[in-house]
Amino acid sequence: MMCKCQLLLRVSLGSEIIKGKKAKKKSLQYMASVQNNTGHICGGFLVSEDFVMTAAHCDDWNPKSVVLGTHNLKKVDKTMRYGIKKKYKHPSYKNIVSGNDIMLLKLSGKAYLDKKKPIKPIQLPTQQINLKENKSCSVAGWGAIKTNGPNVDNLQVVDVPIINLNKCKKKWQNYIPANVICAGGYYKNKGFCQGDSGGPLVCDKKLAVGVVSFNNKKNCDYPNLPNIYTDISKFLPWIKGILNKKNGI
Repeated sequence: MMCKCQLLLRVSLGSEIIKGKKAKKKSLQYMASVQNNTGHICGGFLVSEDFVMTAAHCDDWNPKSVVLGTHNLKKVDKTMRYGIKKKYKHPSYKNIVSGNDIMLLKLSGKAYLDKKKPIKPIQLPTQQINLKENKSCSVAGWGAIKTNGPNVDNLQVVDVPIINLNKCKKKWQNYIPANVICAGGYYKNKGFCQGDSGGPLVCDKKLAVGVVSFNNKKNCDYPNLPNIYTDISKFLPWIKGILNKKNGI
């Protein structure tokens, strides 16, 4: 059997988009670029006017701000940038192998939502969901478009099929955390890769069901092993508790 130390060598953080395409203008209005003082480090997505959801492991790179309202990271002005007032990592998160790879970022101000600005929160599940095998969903990010390639400035998006959880566990030799969704990376040559963790798995074009967590090693030459996402619907009480706090304090 494979020990957890070996698993740590197998998993890779991120979500560069493989076999995807450039996102259409003014689409994916919920997408966020989570940044530190050197630039983009992770993806994320707006879930209310002052909260962005991302992966807990993105905290390893010391995020400082969030950019909303652009698909092109070379076209960012000060009105698109929001400071991070507080970070809420899931209390059970220890590392990517243990799961619970989910985090909420309280913004320093409310996102300016109007028809002139391409910013709009995405809907979250209201109850636990069970996605059907082969259901087509999508994932987006600003990472590279091939293994070991450079990141891209323009947001990329790709459709990925949901993979049966039991089949996914078997392929991963049972070494995946609880409360995850498997989609892409296996069976078809589409999925995510390194460089842009924390982006959303979106189904029915309007529902964020997962958060990009990890794939197999740094190999994005799919088909490979299934890509792993945190299952948002398994964390709803915790999410609601954070979002409903007065002033997010």
